[in-house]
Parts: sequence; structure tokens; C-alpha cells
Amino acid sequence: MWLALAFASACLLGFYDVAKKRSLKDNAVVPVLFFNTLISSVLFLPFLLGSQMGWIGADSVVYVPETTAAAQGAIAIKSALVLSSWFFGYLGMKHLPLTLVGPINATRPILVLLGAVFLFGETLNGLQWCGVGIAVTAFYLLSRSGRREGIDFQHNRWVLSVILACVLGACCGLYDKYLMASQASGGLGLNRMAVQTYYNFYQCAMMALMGAALWFPHRAHDVFRWKWSIVAISVFLSAADFAYLYALSLDGAMIAIVSMVRRASVVVSFAFAAIVLHEKNLRSKALDLGLIVLSLVFLALGTLSS
Repeated sequence: MWLALAFASACLLGFYDVAKKRSLKDNAVVPVLFFNTLISSVLFLPFLLGSQMGWIGADSVVYVPETTAAAQGAIAIKSALVLSSWFFGYLGMKHLPLTLVGPINATRPILVLLGAVFLFGETLNGLQWCGVGIAVTAFYLLSRSGRREGIDFQHNRWVLSVILACVLGACCGLYDKYLMASQASGGLGLNRMAVQTYYNFYQCAMMALMGAALWFPHRAHDVFRWKWSIVAISVFLSAADFAYLYALSLDGAMIAIVSMVRRASVVVSFAFAAIVLHEKNLRSKALDLGLIVLSLVFLALGTLSS
């Protein structure tokens, strides 16, 4: 069940990337991100109110239980991590081809796995190390594909923004493991609906402050245009996160596998960029993407065999 939810989350994330690319074209980043968090908060507000009013029972999959102040603090930290990753990711997405951003983002499970090694003392087997090696090779080849379009991975600030977003996203994945794991396993054992609902609220508040400080004074030069694809960002992301957190809450769910499967979203976004956006150098990028997917297969096989 948790693996099926991970695949569903991957498909939804692919459409989420497509909606982001559409929304950010010739548009200001900060207000797009603010409306994303606002709409997501509105989507989850009925579940919170319904739970508090007794309209939604505790046995429902959308029930939001009461949480402690400590739990709220932990969720607020997740909000800051996710929002930071989104901010840098949105900047890169706006200025780079989707066929470059998608494969870079797909390397995130490698960072999660390496983070698990250094932070949780986990060890990698031969298959997993092969996956890491293939991913490093694919990233190098991807940088060569980028140079054909005048994008230098070492000096391009938008590439660095996407890489930073990946690192922060990997931190989020590791932190999610801590939030969702049972207390017997060393985690906090938080309810998934409480995490998703409140972290949306905190993100919206943080983005309102960021918008007031960073964007509003410069709105005449950094113009915002409303696009209905902004709504699609929130819908696809909320659904993807719901499936993701639901998967992690199930017994036997493996964060490494779930994280890897979710990166299959790059196939959806890559296909859109190729068919609709007609981006360049698709053959070489497709090879790079194939290697990254192969690295994920090795990581998954290594994780299942360990």
C-alpha cells in the first residue's frame, strides 16, 4: 500500500513541477510562492475545523488531532526547511530549462541516503554504492548537457539555487523520518494530517512576512501576474504530500524507498518539457535522466536487499 502511494505521489509531483514552470514564466517568484502556501492552507482549513467541531471522526484519514506545543515547534521547523527549499527551487525553476531542473532534483534521494549514513549511522551495501556512483556520473554528464545551452553548473547561480534546494529538500526528507517515526523507533510519532495541515499554515505566515520584506517594496520592477496554474501548484502538491505522508505513516514504510520513488516525478515533467515546451538537447538529457533513474533502481534494490 505504501509503495502504491509513493508512486501516486510521484505522478502528482510531476504535474506539480509542470504547474510551477507555467506559473513562474515571466512572473515574480515570491508572490507565486505566497499564493501557493495560501491556497494550500485554505485546502486544509476545513479538515482542521471539521476535526475540532466533531464533524470529522478520529477514525477518518483526514482527521486532524490536537497537538502539543512541542509538536507545533517541530512542525514549524519543518515549515522553515521546506519553505527554504521551495524558495531556492522556485528561483532555479524560473530561470532554467525544466529538462535540467528535473534531473537535478531527481538526485535528492542520493543526498537523503548519504545523510542517513552520516546522521543515523546507516551503512551502504554494494548495490547502493553503485547507485551513488551512477548518480554522480549522471550529474557530471548533465552539467555537460547544460554547457551546450550556455549554462555553467559551477558558476551559474540558478543551478546553485537548485542544488541548494536539493540539499535542503534532503534535510526535509530526513527530518520527515524523525517526525513520522514512532517514539519507540526514536521519532516523534506525529500524526501525518497534523503535520501537513499546520506546516501549511506556518509556511503561509512565513511567506506573508517574506513577501512584505522582499517583494512588496520592489513590486513595480518584479511584476506579479495572476495565473490559474498557481492554483494547480497547490492542488497537485497537497495531494502529493498527502499520499507521501500517508505512505510514511504506514507500518513497514521505508523512507529511502519512498523518497526514491517520488523522484520518478521527473519522467512526467521531462515529457512535458519535451513535448510542450520543445526544450533543447533532449537526446543527451534523456541519457542523463536514464542514468539517474538507473541509479535510483540500484538504490532501491540495495535497500530492499539489506
